[in-house]
Amino acid sequence: MSGAGGSGDVMRERLEHLAREYENCESQLVDPAVVADRDRFVAVSRRYKELEPVVETYRRLRATAEDLDAATELLEGAAGDEGEELVEEVERARESLERLTEELRLLLLPKDPNDQRAVILEIRGAEGGEEANIWAGDLLAMYLAFAQRMGWSAEVMSSSASDLGGVTEATLRVAGEGAWSRLKFEAGPHRVQRVPVTESQGRVHTSSATVAVLPEAEEVDLVIDDGDLQIDVYRSSGPGGQSVNTTDSAVRITHRPTGVVVSMQDQKSQLQNKAKAMAVLRSRLLAAEQERTAAEAGEAKRAQIGGGGRGEKIRTYNYKDSRVTDHRIGFTSHNLDRVLAGELDDLSDALLTDERTRLLADTDGTSRD
Repeated sequence: MSGAGGSGDVMRERLEHLAREYENCESQLVDPAVVADRDRFVAVSRRYKELEPVVETYRRLRATAEDLDAATELLEGAAGDEGEELVEEVERARESLERLTEELRLLLLPKDPNDQRAVILEIRGAEGGEEANIWAGDLLAMYLAFAQRMGWSAEVMSSSASDLGGVTEATLRVAGEGAWSRLKFEAGPHRVQRVPVTESQGRVHTSSATVAVLPEAEEVDLVIDDGDLQIDVYRSSGPGGQSVNTTDSAVRITHRPTGVVVSMQDQKSQLQNKAKAMAVLRSRLLAAEQERTAAEAGEAKRAQIGGGGRGEKIRTYNYKDSRVTDHRIGFTSHNLDRVLAGELDDLSDALLTDERTRLLADTDGTSRD
């Protein structure tokens, strides 16, 4: 492994420990006692899957290091064509060693605790009147297309239609491998610059919608006292007050200690609406608790949504120039149509790369301290 001194030794010791843990998981997965215990089997299987890419890469690195040592030793007594071939072999082995070492550094980066969770996105029209609601509907369609493209499952848990076909607010649940690691970057105000359908003179307007991204919480993540909840039921209605249900199936849940309010009305069953509202409530409370913990650890971040105003934005979508700009990393592309059709790959790849670069810089800084 490249790198001299203590940092290389620490990394090697950590990898050896993970390799032993991986082998232990492998043994447990064929142990009848573990197989018979469903919860334990699932936990061991999950850990085995987490360790697999790290250990396989480490094994390739060790094999490459052995090849390099052997080729270097042979090179000392070689000459002519054989010597030239061995020089090339040594060079290839060194390049492979550097590449595998970098791969391991990435694999050993701290894992986001929410990586295995489903994601809840809350989308709302912000500034710009009815055009903001139309834009919120466009963002909802974009995320649904992105989820389909990535092979994730997506469910619109609730939505409130606006008068001109947009949404005043919508809640979307997305689940699948890598969903959180990519969608977490969508949190914040999204600004659009275009001629709205409400504009009769063809002038470009600037509007915005906000996106909140929450890790889905499970019941075991936090205990909610029933006494802390105020649950109201009412009749569902569509845009403009149009009745869409003749029974009191809509549910509004207020968490008294925090003041968090969640409403659901899309399902015809009151029980279904209550279950979905509780899922969103748990997720909001979990996100708040994680933010509080991060703040106490000195890692507080700016609130995801901000004020939702035109001046606060994470990304701008400009229709005239077919341009999408992410202001956090200075990323710009001129494929607006494809982005809105769900092709967010290049954008999310750039955001992931930026995150990993910063994490590596932090890790290197820590190892030097």
